[in-house]
Amino acid sequence: MAEKLKEQESIPVSKVQRAAKFISTGAKVGGNYVRHYAKKMVNPSLDKESLHQSNAEDIYKSLSQLKGSALKVAQMMSMDKNLLPRAYQDKFTMAQYSAPPLSYPLVVKTFQKYFGKGPEQLFETFTRSAVNAASIGQVHQATLDGKTLAVKIQYPGVADSVSSDLKLVRPFALRLLNMNEKELDHYMEEVEERLLEETDYLLEVERSREISKACSHIPNLNFPNYYDEFSSERIITMDWIQGQHIKEWLETNPSQESKNQVGQALWDFYHHQVHNLKQVHADPHPGNFIVQDKDVLGIIDFGCVKVIPEDFYKGYFSLIKKDLLIKEEELNEIFYGLEFISDQDTEEEKVYFKGVFKEMISLLGKPFHAERFDFADDGFFEQIFELGDRISNDKMFKKSRQARGSRHGLYINRTYFGLYNLLNQLQAEIETTKPEWLK
Repeated sequence: MAEKLKEQESIPVSKVQRAAKFISTGAKVGGNYVRHYAKKMVNPSLDKESLHQSNAEDIYKSLSQLKGSALKVAQMMSMDKNLLPRAYQDKFTMAQYSAPPLSYPLVVKTFQKYFGKGPEQLFETFTRSAVNAASIGQVHQATLDGKTLAVKIQYPGVADSVSSDLKLVRPFALRLLNMNEKELDHYMEEVEERLLEETDYLLEVERSREISKACSHIPNLNFPNYYDEFSSERIITMDWIQGQHIKEWLETNPSQESKNQVGQALWDFYHHQVHNLKQVHADPHPGNFIVQDKDVLGIIDFGCVKVIPEDFYKGYFSLIKKDLLIKEEELNEIFYGLEFISDQDTEEEKVYFKGVFKEMISLLGKPFHAERFDFADDGFFEQIFELGDRISNDKMFKKSRQARGSRHGLYINRTYFGLYNLLNQLQAEIETTKPEWLK
């Protein structure tokens, strides 16, 4: 994939260069709107599809050159099918797999900085071109002492530009996500915290080891080993996990039994992290998983981990119980705790938002309400999208003056949406294990 994309010789690193890139993209998008409305005067029945197409094209192009947080936000938005017009989803989904890779001299420069040597002096072989290029780093393949290794190199300047990039992304996000400023700021803080962690490769190695070890008893999962002597703040070296990405694997027409086995491994992996470890691999996009021989699932990226606070965990999952037999006072306490309602709300708002969030969480909790669940059921996903559409277009929601929902919910919801999406792609039917207290 990376081979076909033209390599990039440099990345705009300074705030001024990056801001200029955003401004020129904003101008292009503005121009697209002007053209669209000019055409609409001539042809009143024109829909927004072509406008979305050209905007998505322009925005994606500049984000993929900027790399880093900006591209990561696009990737996150493409996972949440409710948020964006289809043209953006399709384009931004590419961020999950491919961005133009960096040229070899820039890779060598990073190695020189951290190891005082180029990659060819450290490894027996090292691919000059990236095998895979994503939002925060790119991967090269290397060999040493009979082992095949994956070497992940972070793009220059990504760590330093997280905060300023997110400020630059705000106008696009406000326009695309249809949120008010308060809501956006409420969540941006959480996104910034996770992204800063994602650029800390030493932390990633530590967490990868910790979670891999804690999940090693789960059947049909495989984790790479990590090599400290070839890892640093901006470089990670680990075992190369042989196999196919989920999308490629599905094209080989695996049996239902195989799809269920891979789906079960995914569910069990997430179940153990959320309910037992209280910290979770919060980036369940397809690029982070590899299907290996005998339908074993390889987990290759622990950059984004969300630690789940105990009080948030208790409140959130108590709402997922099938028969919500909680006394009204207790329920109110949970809704306040999860920041779905607040003292600023009128009585009418309290009733409305409690109803909405109850409905939302019980729908998301549906797989937990049965012993087995068939994720091939597109009807279930239709219900989720319909509810999302209905809520975002509701007057009460639109005129709400405050952010709704604890910021911790952002990555937990994202994790479950991502997990359900993957299980839907796999068309897997699985046993939905759950903690004792949730049964």
